[in-house]
Amino acid sequence: MTDNRNTILAVILSGLVLIAWQYFYNVPQMERQRAQSQQQAELQKSAPGSTTPQPGATPSPGAPAGQPAQPVVSRSTAIAATPRIKIETPRLSGSIALKGARIDDLSLEKFRDTVDPKSPAIVLFSPSGTAHPYYAEFGWVAASGSTARLPGRDTEWQQEGSGNLTPEKPVTLKWDNGEGLTFRRTIAIDDRYLFTVKDDVTNVGSAPVTLYPYALISRHGTPEVSGYYILHEGLIGYLGDKGLQEHGYKAVAEAPVLGNGARGFEFNVTNGWLGITDKYWAAALLPDTSARLKARFLAEEPGPKVRYQADYLQDPLTIAIGGTGSANARLFAGAKEAGVVGINFPFGHGGYNKQLGLNHFDLLIDWGWFYFITKPMFLALDYFFHVFGNFGVSILLVTLLIKLLFFPLANKSYESMAKMKSVQPQLQALKDKYPDDRQKQQQEMMEIYRKEKINPIAGCLPIALQIPVFFSLYKVLFVTIEMRHAPFYGWIKDLSAHDPTNLFNLFGLLPFDPTHIPVIGYYLALGVWPIIMGITMWIQMKLNPTPPDPTQKMIFDWMPLIFTFMLAGFPAGLVIYWAWNNLLSVIQQSYIMRKNGVKVELFDNIKATFTPKKAVEKT
Repeated sequence: MTDNRNTILAVILSGLVLIAWQYFYNVPQMERQRAQSQQQAELQKSAPGSTTPQPGATPSPGAPAGQPAQPVVSRSTAIAATPRIKIETPRLSGSIALKGARIDDLSLEKFRDTVDPKSPAIVLFSPSGTAHPYYAEFGWVAASGSTARLPGRDTEWQQEGSGNLTPEKPVTLKWDNGEGLTFRRTIAIDDRYLFTVKDDVTNVGSAPVTLYPYALISRHGTPEVSGYYILHEGLIGYLGDKGLQEHGYKAVAEAPVLGNGARGFEFNVTNGWLGITDKYWAAALLPDTSARLKARFLAEEPGPKVRYQADYLQDPLTIAIGGTGSANARLFAGAKEAGVVGINFPFGHGGYNKQLGLNHFDLLIDWGWFYFITKPMFLALDYFFHVFGNFGVSILLVTLLIKLLFFPLANKSYESMAKMKSVQPQLQALKDKYPDDRQKQQQEMMEIYRKEKINPIAGCLPIALQIPVFFSLYKVLFVTIEMRHAPFYGWIKDLSAHDPTNLFNLFGLLPFDPTHIPVIGYYLALGVWPIIMGITMWIQMKLNPTPPDPTQKMIFDWMPLIFTFMLAGFPAGLVIYWAWNNLLSVIQQSYIMRKNGVKVELFDNIKATFTPKKAVEKT
C-alpha cells in the first residue's frame, strides 16, 4: 500500500509540474506573441528608412533627426508608389526600387503560407512605409571631410536599357552626381536565391575621391519568433576567427551602446558573412572571402519600432581622376534549403557554401550542438526522399536501417530480458519464501541475476539507444524547410506539425478544438497516430516480463499512456517514427525470445490485463 501510494503521489506531482510549466511558461509566451502580433498590426507609424551615411561609417537604421513619421501603407501601395524593375526567377518574384536602388520586394514562390498550394506565397522583403519593412541596401560612404555627393535612400536611379531581372539577364542602374562621379550598379541573380551586385564608380572630376563600400540588411520591428531554445532566430554570422555569432533580437536590443548611439556588436574580421535568420528563411550578406570587414549587428529605437541591422564596411578605395573603382557584393535572400545553402559533411550537398568558398555557410541552418548526428539523419532522409518521393516513407526506412545498425546491442539487451523472463518462477518463489523481508528478496534476486548472467537494467538499453535518434529526428523535423508541409499518406499533410485529428472532438465530429483549452490544451492533441504509438508501446511493454516490484509494475503499466499524451503535440513524423520503432522492437524481441527458448506470452499477458483479478487467481 505504501509503495502504491508513493507511486500515485509521484504521478500526481509529475502531472502538476507539467501543468505548472504550461501555465507559467508556455501560456505567457503565447500571450506575448499574440500581443506582439496585434501591436504590429495596429501600429500607424513607420519611419522611412536608414539615415544619411556618416563619414567613414555604415548607415544607421534610424530615421534622420526631425523626420516626421509617416503613416503605414499597404505593401501593394508602397510597391506601386515608386518606379521598379521586376524580378522573375523560378523561386523568387518581386522588384527592385529605382528610388534608393534597394532590393525591398521579394516573395518565395516555391513556399506558401499553408499546405494549400493556392495560399499566398511567403513574403520575405517589404519596402519602407509598410507594416514590416525588411530590405537589403548597397552603396558607398565618403571619407571624413569629403563633400562628394553620393547616392542614398532618396536617389532616383535610372535603368540602362530595359527589361526585368532574370537569371539570364542582369540589369544595370546608373546615377550621375553632377560633380564628375558616375555610379553604375549591375545586379545579377541566379535561379535560386543569390543576388550578385557590382558597383562601379567613374571619376571624371577635378580631384581623387576616397569611398568605402558598404552593404546592409535592415529589418524594422521585432518579428515573432518560435521561442524554442533549440532554434536560433535573429542576427547571425560566421565572422572569421570570431566563429559563429548568434544574437537574438533581445540580446542585440540590450547590447552595449556603440559610437553612433545604436546598440549592438562590432567585429573586425576577414572571411565572414552575416545576416538575419528566421526559422525557415534568411537574408545574408556574402562579401568576398578575402575582404576585410568592419561588421556590425545593430538595434535602434528611434520610433515605435526597434530596427535591426546587419551590415559591413570594407576598406576604402581611392579613385583617381579619370579612374574607376569597383566593389563586389552578394546577397542570399530566400529559403534555407540544405541543398542550396550547403552541408559540410562527407557525401553532403555543396551548395553555396562550396560553390562560393564560404566560411561555414551551412550553419545558417541551425543544426544544433549534435550536428554530427543531425546532419547524417537529414542526409539519409533526404536520400530516400529523392528515391521514393515521400519523407514519411524515408522516416520508416531510416528507422529500419537504425534498427539493423544497433541490432547487436539490442540483441544482447533482449537476450538478457528473455533470460529474466525464464527466471520469473524463481523470483516468485522468493516472494513466497520471504514475504515480509524485502531486503532478503533483493539479495537473493541479485544472486540469481549473477548466476544467470542477467543485466536487470538491460531493458533500458533499447530506449536509451532511441534518445539520440529521437532528438536528431526531432531537430530535423523542426528546423529543416524540406520537412515543412511535407505530406505522408491519408490525413497527414505536414510531417512537421502534429496529427490534425483529435480524439476529444471525436475526430472532427464536434465543432471545437481541444488544443485551445488553456493550460492543458497542449496535452489534448490526441490524434490517430499518437494513439497508434501508445498502443504499440503498450504491446511492447506487455512483451516484457512483469517486474517483481509492484511499484515498478505500476510505472510500466502507466508509461504508455503518459507517453501518448506527452508526444501527442509533437510533429507527426516523430510520432510515426516512434510507433514504427515500437512495432519493429516487438518483432525483434519476439524473435530473440524464441531463439533463446523462451515462450512469447504476449497474447497471454494482454488477455490477463483484461481478465478480472479473481478469475486469474482461480486459474
